[in-house]
Amino acid sequence: MFNKVLIANRGEIAVRVIRACRELGVATVAVYSELDRDALHVRLADEAFALGGQTAAESYINTDVILDAIEKSGADAVHPGYGFFSENADFARAITERGVTFIGPPPEAIEVMGDKISAREAAEKVGVHGVPGSTDLLTDAAQVIAFGEEFGWPIAIKAAYGGGGRGMKVVRNADEAADQLDSAQREALAYFGRDECYMERYLTKPRHVEVQILSDSHGNCVYLGTRDCSAQRRHQKLIEEAPAAGIPDEIIAEMGAAAVKVAKGCDYVNAGTVEFLYEDGGFHYLEMNTRLQVEHPASELITGIDLVEQQLRVASGEPLPFTQDEIEIRGHAIEIRINAEDPAGGAFLPSPGPITTLKTPDGFGTRFDTGYESGDEISQYYDNLIGKLIVWGRDRDVAIKRALRALHELVVEGVATTIPADIAILEHPDFVANTHSTKWVEETLDLSGVGATPAAHGDSDDEPKIKRDLDVEVNGKRFSVSMWVPESAPAAGGSTPRARRSGGGGGGASGAGSGDVAVPMQGTIVKIVVEVGDEVAVGDPIVVLEAMKMENNVNAEKAGTIKEIRVSTGDSVGGGDIVAVIE
Repeated sequence: MFNKVLIANRGEIAVRVIRACRELGVATVAVYSELDRDALHVRLADEAFALGGQTAAESYINTDVILDAIEKSGADAVHPGYGFFSENADFARAITERGVTFIGPPPEAIEVMGDKISAREAAEKVGVHGVPGSTDLLTDAAQVIAFGEEFGWPIAIKAAYGGGGRGMKVVRNADEAADQLDSAQREALAYFGRDECYMERYLTKPRHVEVQILSDSHGNCVYLGTRDCSAQRRHQKLIEEAPAAGIPDEIIAEMGAAAVKVAKGCDYVNAGTVEFLYEDGGFHYLEMNTRLQVEHPASELITGIDLVEQQLRVASGEPLPFTQDEIEIRGHAIEIRINAEDPAGGAFLPSPGPITTLKTPDGFGTRFDTGYESGDEISQYYDNLIGKLIVWGRDRDVAIKRALRALHELVVEGVATTIPADIAILEHPDFVANTHSTKWVEETLDLSGVGATPAAHGDSDDEPKIKRDLDVEVNGKRFSVSMWVPESAPAAGGSTPRARRSGGGGGGASGAGSGDVAVPMQGTIVKIVVEVGDEVAVGDPIVVLEAMKMENNVNAEKAGTIKEIRVSTGDSVGGGDIVAVIE
């Protein structure tokens, strides 16, 4: 087993890995950006090293600073978590060339399966087929239009080096092709550092079913049941279940066998997920995620297997301690992603800002994985996942009731969250009857009466504080110290303590009918759609705002002529800022 593991990530997955390492007696090293200086994963790790910068590009996907932290810390292994560098073969190779173990698949497997185009080809070689698609990289909207005219609409444009719905856009007709391709490439570049995209047919009402696999370096490969991830918005999952219910046992067995074939076909080692689309009794290969999935806890609860522990053991050279026949699926698990988004009207607008209160649920079969505590802040520069509520029940009905009970106990204040939408999904007869699909949330679920307003950011002046815990850096290494200071003294660097931070919430709105076009949240302007003098109608896009790695159109709420544009591409804006004026 390893002596010291560096976690090249942040948030709840970094916390999850730190805890698994601690149980195995392995020391941990955290890394952090300037914005994550006080983050929970930093506070929990044995050591922490500053990366500098604010955005992911400046910190968590900056190869040089990560490699420097590995060298300084003396870590003999690196866990990439998910997102960031988790599916980057160049990063994995750079680590292994330094004699440090990458806790994940070999770089060669990442190159084959992490690239969604070559992954389709590799799956077809072992007899596992996907939906109709093109393996050519997209360079021009004309390619999308030609494919749509031949195979029909809609078409899904996908990031070749990504997953999790990031960089995926649906093109419903030829007129949308250019804009959607541009948007997919921008998102892919922002989240994965590469903008290559490909396309395939977009099925109308499929279920998203994935198979968790685990392989070791001794030739053993097993699958740990299935997960249904059909409750999605913007192709990103809201609620996941394990196992996938209502699918015949023989189909489940065929999916499992297909997933193992795909993994063995690329000499895969460590944890991974093979995803399928299931529709009308048949299934199509979708992609393979060469990393640990966000929804892995659901599989852990139905199998009793700690996937992060197994990742560490496999990476250290141990064989799997069980065979396929020894894996038993027990009960039903539901995982609910709690995101900092306002679901009002189905918009799911990002809601960055400080979490003033976070009280998590407890009880039998109830687990909450998070990277935050009360007083921590959700930044516009990173993913907006606050935490994951995972429950287990002896059957699906019990799991649904337990999930609802736990959601009503969960308290998150300071930012808007998806909790009201989660409750609406779990209570809906379609979800209870298991008749929903990947399009159901956006096309069927009525969220017109659902809203989430951030609580007012409280001030903690009434709480006397004379002892202050501070974090200092010496040659880039983090140390925690305590100082007794006057109660009114500012924290080091002139900032206020975590509990008193102020920040942009997610509740901004355009001035309806006023002509002022205001952004609803903090973010970055990535595209200006109009020019001064243009005529616009109600609902026409004015600018494209990126917040928490998602692009959002800011639309006109009044018809007229663009009189003024107050921002440029690349500008950072706050919730409520006016970006254009219509007269």
